[in-house]
Amino acid sequence: MGAAPGQAEQFVVAIDLGTGGPKVAVVSTTGRIVSHGFASVPLHLLDGGGAEQDPSDWWSAICSAAHDALAAAALPPGEFIGVGCTAQWSGTVAVGADGTALMRAIIWMDSRGNKAIRAAAAGPVNVLGYAPRKILRWVRVTGGAPGLSGKDPVAHILFIRDEFPEVYRDTITFLEPVDYLNLKLTGRTCASFDSIAAHWVTDNRNIDRVTYDPRLLSITGLDRAKLPELVAPGSIVGSLTDEAAADLGLPAGLPVAVGTGDVHSAVFGAGSVADFAAHLYIGTSSWISAHVPFKKTSISNNVASIPAALAGKYIIVDEHETAGACLTFLRDNLGFADDFGSLNDMVDSVEPGSGRVLFTPWLNGERTPVDDHTIRGGFHNLSLSTSRAQMVRAVYEGVAFNSKWLLEAVERFAGRNFDSMAFIGGGANSEQWCQIHADVLGREIRQIADPVLANVRGAALVTLMALGRVTVDEIPGMVEVRRTFTPDPAVGTVYDHLYAEFVALYKQTKGIHKRLNRF
Repeated sequence: MGAAPGQAEQFVVAIDLGTGGPKVAVVSTTGRIVSHGFASVPLHLLDGGGAEQDPSDWWSAICSAAHDALAAAALPPGEFIGVGCTAQWSGTVAVGADGTALMRAIIWMDSRGNKAIRAAAAGPVNVLGYAPRKILRWVRVTGGAPGLSGKDPVAHILFIRDEFPEVYRDTITFLEPVDYLNLKLTGRTCASFDSIAAHWVTDNRNIDRVTYDPRLLSITGLDRAKLPELVAPGSIVGSLTDEAAADLGLPAGLPVAVGTGDVHSAVFGAGSVADFAAHLYIGTSSWISAHVPFKKTSISNNVASIPAALAGKYIIVDEHETAGACLTFLRDNLGFADDFGSLNDMVDSVEPGSGRVLFTPWLNGERTPVDDHTIRGGFHNLSLSTSRAQMVRAVYEGVAFNSKWLLEAVERFAGRNFDSMAFIGGGANSEQWCQIHADVLGREIRQIADPVLANVRGAALVTLMALGRVTVDEIPGMVEVRRTFTPDPAVGTVYDHLYAEFVALYKQTKGIHKRLNRF
């Protein structure tokens, strides 16, 4: 499909709302990214684990990025055939009767709901913090369970109920960020089978007919009346409204595909749509994911398979809280460099192993393979002879050690090794990080071209599938691999020793961090 030989290309507009801000791209029916724009949005970090963003900032930035992308593309309005979006997943927007947000959005980093979700999950007798009868229901029906760190939408909603009762009272619908964007684009309030999954109140056993589960609604205390209707992935949810079209600079009436969370769209943007075709994403956060043909859960490692954006499929979900954010921390908080290119140069000047300096990247707690919102990161084994460049390389290596910790859990979950992984996200722009990951993981790493645009490319490909212009089998051939990195066994031996100590650091310091950060 796509554009047949001799057939003129047509175009979709794709929106990717990341934590740092939205990217908007014009993408052709062949998957070619014609142009793109970006605008940043503020992140509000609050005492007690709060992390919020203003949905009005999201929309203003989307409109700004869209105008930049459309101006660069310089295409006639009649060439556009649809709109689609993806967004940071596991966030909550409280929407009032007029369709506007009643407060700033609580995003995926926010852990203030941990007390409320722990109370909802617990019982007289508990296993890993869950009442046995409740956890059995969650696992059997949803394929997972809410994390006790309080970072899932179910915890956000309970936090709003307890701490902002007037907002809770006036909320008509609680929406994921991507579903809020669908509302802004079409005026329709809905969620897809995949976007709603992190609320942990849907029955996902029949992948083609996901519904809310009354018993889980009762266990969590969520009000069904305040949750959106559910629609199937890959569907068209409406048409671009006159108001949204004017804001974006697009023709009104364009079909809008149901949006996806960022994990779900990344599978498409990495070209890894086949079962067990894995990809590694490093942006602000990090994950390793793949489509799988089964629903399964690992409570102990916080890994699950839930409905995918590809109809009839499940997707492995997991997350590291801070990955690329660690480099931003080096640049902005420690002043180690003015740009990421300088950090890459410093990495090149240091031998693998960083003089046995270790960095633990848990700057905002961790989700997988441990669900621990009180753990914190830091440098370890520093000496008077430690150089700044060694500390920089230790950060790159520390994130890769965390990736290996995650990979072990994900491969056990999948029941097989991932011998090759596509690498996407801003982190994949660093060839140094690509090679470090290949050496630490002992796996082939395929650096995808334009990796920072993988999610927005994925949103476009999902939209083209919904429009019937692309088939799933065509997608791998539409995603270019820039370079392949293979592991160096000698370097891998160095890293294996350091990795064992990396995991030991978590086990030996988690109690200290819990006592320091329990409030």
